Amino acid sequence: MSAPRTDETNTPPTARIGATYRVQVRPGFDLDATTGLAGYLADLGVTHLYSAPLLTATPGSAHGYDVVDHRAVNPELGGEAGRQRLLRALRTAGLGLVVDIVPNHAGVAVPPANPPWWDVLRRGRASAYARWFDIDWERGRLLLPVLADTSDALDDLKIVDGELRYHEHRFPIADGTAGGTPRQVHDRQHYELVSWRRGDAELTYRRFFAVSDLAGLRVEDPEVFAATHELVLRWASAGEVDGIRVDHPDGLRDPAGYLARLRAAAPAGWLVVEKILGYGEELPAWPVDGTTGYETLAAVSGLFVDPAAEDDFTALDDRLVGRRTSWQELTHDTKLAAATRLLAAELARLATLASDVEPAAARAALAELAAAFPVYRGYPPHGTRHLATARAEAGRRRPDLTGALDAVTRRLRDPDDELARRFPQFTGAVMAKGVEDTAFYRWSRFVALNEVGGSPAHFGVPPAEFHRFAAARHVRWPAAMTTLSTHDTKRSEDVRARLAVLAELPDRWAERVTDWMGRVPLPDPAFAHLLWQTAVGAWPIERERLHAYVEKAAREASVSTSWADPDPAFERALHAAVDRMYDDPRLRAELTSFADDITPPGWSNSLGQKLVQLAMSGVPDTYQGTELWDNSLVDPDNRRPVDFTVRRQLLARLDAGWQPPVDAGGAAKLLVVSRTLRLRRRRPDLFTGYRPVAAHGPAASHAVAFDRGGAVAVATRLPLRLARDGGWRDTFLSLRRHNVTDVFTGRVYSGSELLLQDLLSTYPVALLAPVDLVEAAA
Repeated sequence: MSAPRTDETNTPPTARIGATYRVQVRPGFDLDATTGLAGYLADLGVTHLYSAPLLTATPGSAHGYDVVDHRAVNPELGGEAGRQRLLRALRTAGLGLVVDIVPNHAGVAVPPANPPWWDVLRRGRASAYARWFDIDWERGRLLLPVLADTSDALDDLKIVDGELRYHEHRFPIADGTAGGTPRQVHDRQHYELVSWRRGDAELTYRRFFAVSDLAGLRVEDPEVFAATHELVLRWASAGEVDGIRVDHPDGLRDPAGYLARLRAAAPAGWLVVEKILGYGEELPAWPVDGTTGYETLAAVSGLFVDPAAEDDFTALDDRLVGRRTSWQELTHDTKLAAATRLLAAELARLATLASDVEPAAARAALAELAAAFPVYRGYPPHGTRHLATARAEAGRRRPDLTGALDAVTRRLRDPDDELARRFPQFTGAVMAKGVEDTAFYRWSRFVALNEVGGSPAHFGVPPAEFHRFAAARHVRWPAAMTTLSTHDTKRSEDVRARLAVLAELPDRWAERVTDWMGRVPLPDPAFAHLLWQTAVGAWPIERERLHAYVEKAAREASVSTSWADPDPAFERALHAAVDRMYDDPRLRAELTSFADDITPPGWSNSLGQKLVQLAMSGVPDTYQGTELWDNSLVDPDNRRPVDFTVRRQLLARLDAGWQPPVDAGGAAKLLVVSRTLRLRRRRPDLFTGYRPVAAHGPAASHAVAFDRGGAVAVATRLPLRLARDGGWRDTFLSLRRHNVTDVFTGRVYSGSELLLQDLLSTYPVALLAPVDLVEAAA
């Protein structure tokens, strides 16, 4: 878990952002649909709508992170007129807007949709936009990996309307190069169309991770920054945008320089960065308000996982898989594979910069250093200790590379060296592809911990560790975002909360999953364990959703099948296993019964982690739809339509005085979300500090509580063990205030000691505030 720095003051205060609600604005839910949410979001208690990217993206884009034209709002979302309607609705509701921007890359899958890219393809290095993209022009023609992997793929080229066409793909023809066969014309262009398989190894431009349809931008160039940010910064200057979320800053050549330029251009804006911190890593002292909260997600979710179960799950994993799996060894191997295969083109480009080392040795040394790098990236001239750690580990593994490692490490220590500038961009991609997108799907010891920003090797977060983290964060980054679910999380907060319950019954889970895996065998036992955990975590889940998930997850794991080379036999077996869950009456009954047993304590965990996230220091975000129970899995599953009509109706019932039970309807979670957000919005003065509140008594370890400066949050952890041990009994909290009200139940409590069996008799959580303030807040 990362610990914020406490020896520095934060950046100057920005416009107050109290709480955000993330909406995946997309063609299927455009700006006008989003406009219709303004009143509901205000009633829910947030202060700002937090939108997915709004600029023009690749036609049909479901996410908006593939911007093709930075000059305009995406017409598929409703264009500028739609944005203006949204702004009017937000203002009427008293809400502001936070937008998501993508400085690292642009969408190039449909060249005609991206005017700068089209011009580069047409004019090559002479294009006025050639400097926009991070292209290695020294390697000759710009390679575009779009062809089928056949020797005669170019035979399908045609010339239509003065363009080269390859099936649905369109490409420009440079001036003076027309005439002859399509192949002859192609051979005269500044670009070369090649097999899609050659992209990973031979690409001549920097990508977003290993996605060739997303070309890296050079926003370190002031002209490129100005051109790609002009519209969004104009919105900020006009007061139409209060906050900016910066996507993937680790892909940039100079994140610190970029963020300084952005802060100077938007001095009053709330700036947060999608920076994923490693365990124990600190956010650099950038001129931002903090991260988007993945380190908080790891800390809060871990609080509801029993650390005592680690040995049991390690033993279970050893037995199911047939060997001991070391997280350190696994991630080294997956990162090394990412560096040398998926990102081989980027590795080769780096190796050419190490001209004083034999090419093969340079590639091997750089790949080992990237595989051993302990965090996503360094930020020259800072972060030399991470490089030292990587050098030591790489040397231990590959003593035969000592000379090459020493040579490239000397270069990497010089912040002005081009190799040192580019290497951090590489290590970030290696970490993301090797760990998030591969190892998280291979190591299935306890998948609730396999989450973006998390460290699966750290099994749970004890309350004392959480309080240290939260208190330090309050000092260093009080305006950073907090979150539990995003469009990038591997599974929703409620799925993780239910899976956390397994740590309270390791023996029962071991018996159950062993039986299921024996009756429905898969040739990949590690993936089978992930499959069964996923099923019980999300059950009941529609059959087609689980089919889609397991196919994606298995291909990401790249053990028994993969995206590049799917294994039909394994995938048939995998889908047959999923079908057995639905079609085998006994198996379905057992799965349903087990899920039913862990669902109520999972609800307790869900309510607890949601209250902690919403009430702790920072700006809490609620991902679309998660104010009710949500059993979403990895994208695109987490971008499914949300039924806002149901949410409006339930909120109206709560406001009419309904006290909902904790049941499958999820209204109890809506109660926790709306009442906590409303109290924060109405009385921000109650949320200005952070102090742990101790519980005393036989069940003290099951309570986590903190005082934010007047508002006290109380949550239950490890509810099954609490029940087995006899409940709260005479466990109590010591409070400084003598008259408080629980905003969830309306009950008033007097005295400095509160018995938890009374306080938590209706819900496993409580939010206490001074009696005279609650009615207005609710």
